[in-house]
Amino acid sequence: MVGLGPKGLLVADAVIAGVVVAWAVLRAPALDVVAVVSAVALGVPLAARRLRPTAVLATVLPVGAAAIAVGTGTESTVAAVALALHPVALSSSRSGALGLAAALGCVVTAGVAVATVPGLPLVAAPAGTESFATNPVSTSLFSAVVVTGSWAVAAAVRTRGRHRAELAESRTARAVAEERLRIARDIHDVVGHNLSLIAMKAAVANHVAGTRPDEREAALRGIEQVSRSALADVRTVLGGLREPSAPAGAAGLDRLVDDARSAGVDVTVEQADLSGTPASVRISAYRIVQEALTNVRRHGRPPRCHLVTAVEPGRLVISVVSALDEGTDPGRDGHGLLGMRERVALHGGTLRAGRAPGGYEVRATLPFEPDARHG
Repeated sequence: MVGLGPKGLLVADAVIAGVVVAWAVLRAPALDVVAVVSAVALGVPLAARRLRPTAVLATVLPVGAAAIAVGTGTESTVAAVALALHPVALSSSRSGALGLAAALGCVVTAGVAVATVPGLPLVAAPAGTESFATNPVSTSLFSAVVVTGSWAVAAAVRTRGRHRAELAESRTARAVAEERLRIARDIHDVVGHNLSLIAMKAAVANHVAGTRPDEREAALRGIEQVSRSALADVRTVLGGLREPSAPAGAAGLDRLVDDARSAGVDVTVEQADLSGTPASVRISAYRIVQEALTNVRRHGRPPRCHLVTAVEPGRLVISVVSALDEGTDPGRDGHGLLGMRERVALHGGTLRAGRAPGGYEVRATLPFEPDARHG
């Protein structure tokens, strides 16, 4: 039944109902009105077993028990009871347990009555066939196995569906958490980078106030531009866009370098062509360089660094080496380094941050598939 839509399932149930009716008629001890009426009453309700599962089961059980007691009930009766029980057991564990108890109770009670009550069944079973009258134990076991098997299959399908729903919910929750982490990381990068620029430019404006009006106005214009850019970036991030909004490629890194230089950082650059790398890698590179330059402004003594981007087979390597006075402690991992590590981890890369010849180096390696589709 897997892959059938609602209409397809209804058609399948109608076919099943017809098969059960034909089966019950053909297996009846005698082809008479009682056998036909019993077969129709047993099989026709199965056409609606998915629409009204409880009502269908409540209809089939007494009809099946009566058919067994009369003697017209055969394997088709047990099959009809199992088919009626299945959708009830699918709906919930409680309904399934009650339905199983009711089904076993009706079938076994009718079988015990046939085996113990004189005058039953009303219609004798054909010679050589097994029935509750001729083989009550084996017939009862067979009926119990078929009915219980239908319940067990339904319970397994229900459990699998619940696990599937829980897995989907878990994946959704994980996606939401990852999205929140990405937004928090981008907010940290945007706010930290731009507020650092604003602070530097404000310090310049305050230092030259009243002595060099041109430089003061330039610093204030820089503050305005950086503020507008920061607000735009924050709005984009908070817009919940799935794709990161950082400028990708050499143009974005050039802007970061220009901003850092305008804030007083002496930056030298050796930059590779990043057009052959995936967009996601270029975006992560942008954020890593942004955070590294922000750290240089905050901690570099003097604020000077050398930025290198190198595209190697299957990976992008970023190196930012900043000046560091002897005895200066670069400090433990803060949110900035943690953010860089998380971004590198998204690509299965590595990040090293520590003392190196010439000062303090942040070195990130971002692997990528050479034949990946680039954006």
